[in-house]
Amino acid sequence: MTHGSRISVPGLTRVEGEGGLEIVVSDGRITEARLDIYEPPRFFEALLRGRQYTEPPDITARICGICPVAYQMSACHAIENGCGATVTEDIRKLRRLLYCGEWMESHALHIYLLHAPDFLGYPSGIHLARDHPDIVARGLSIKKAGNHLMAAIGGRSVHPVNVKVGGFYRAPAARELRELVPQLEQARRDAEETITWVAGFDFPSFDRDYEFVSLRHPDQYPITEGRIAATSGLDITADEYDQHFTEFQVAHSTALHSVLDGRTYLTGPLARWSLNFGNLPAEVMRAARAAGLNGTVTNPFRSILVRAVELLFACDEALRLIREYRPPDPPAVAVTPPHSEAGATGYGCSEAPRGLLYHRYAIAADGTVTDAKIVPPTSQNQRAIEADLRDFAEPRLGMDHEILTSECEQAVRNHDPCISCAAHFLDLRLTPAENSQGTR
Repeated sequence: MTHGSRISVPGLTRVEGEGGLEIVVSDGRITEARLDIYEPPRFFEALLRGRQYTEPPDITARICGICPVAYQMSACHAIENGCGATVTEDIRKLRRLLYCGEWMESHALHIYLLHAPDFLGYPSGIHLARDHPDIVARGLSIKKAGNHLMAAIGGRSVHPVNVKVGGFYRAPAARELRELVPQLEQARRDAEETITWVAGFDFPSFDRDYEFVSLRHPDQYPITEGRIAATSGLDITADEYDQHFTEFQVAHSTALHSVLDGRTYLTGPLARWSLNFGNLPAEVMRAARAAGLNGTVTNPFRSILVRAVELLFACDEALRLIREYRPPDPPAVAVTPPHSEAGATGYGCSEAPRGLLYHRYAIAADGTVTDAKIVPPTSQNQRAIEADLRDFAEPRLGMDHEILTSECEQAVRNHDPCISCAAHFLDLRLTPAENSQGTR
């Protein structure tokens, strides 16, 4: 590359949503590396204000068609926290089972159609399917199993309609879930083959000094529950989140950036793995060890392998929960507005496939939502992605421009960014005409 040039990808492919990347080079050094998120903000937080406390699970599910359960679960946790409600153990298990279906369909989609083509030299999953239809069919079969599980519990696989504050409108019969077992057992076998397949990929050498953040649970690999933990030693509850995590706006993004006590951090599979790998079931751990994974993975290109292990875990956990399933009776507990005339604020987190998802709701005594805050994992990861871009590209500036551009795109896809989830805020400022320098 020349001394003064740039890598510009106006529209990233194989990510959810609309965004691009921009890397500016001057005198052989990278002076700027940006993940440009230009998708129009959708103002979900503003849409929630004035709504009843029972509505956020259905509204926030529309933020994402790939991980709607994550938004529903974090919303339910926050509202129940604010209203002082506690759900039963059977409801908690059914929520976890529903979330397993989402992990399955999301991870399978990312591994087979969005990320694996990078490692195998294909421009898309469609091109991969032309040469290896059996491989892509395996991924789609796993995804279908996850979708069927979501539909059985949530009423449908996209934007489930059976989730409510306090639990579910209806609990599926044990027979309905047992009917899914053969498909889930096949998905589990396919997930084991996925780990073996992905372990054979050629991963660039690129280890990072991340500060990882995820939920951590004393005896479970976290999905729906846990304390917020970081490799720096942070160990807090959801209601302490705002004391440590700060969001701010940057000019090139309609999504907010986030820092932990002023520091860049990373959430997602690498973080979950590093903070919780000891809670994986023995058979899943053996598969991970056989694939070459140890207690900490700091190479983002190997995140696809961690996702493959989490895919096996989600299948394994779904089967366990179905074996132990007792339909919650009633399917939901009563949740009433805060008793205090001043209202209350509720806080909730869960682990979306892409990482920690935080919700906060202020609820008035009449049940009206007066304020809402949603922090998706992709917005939290933006700073880490940009740091990856800068440090990955700079020693490779001598490469062919087209090849380097493709590899930089892959560096972004390592984190499976869900751009539509992140684009939820815009600070609109109008400048008086007499003070402007022109119009755009």
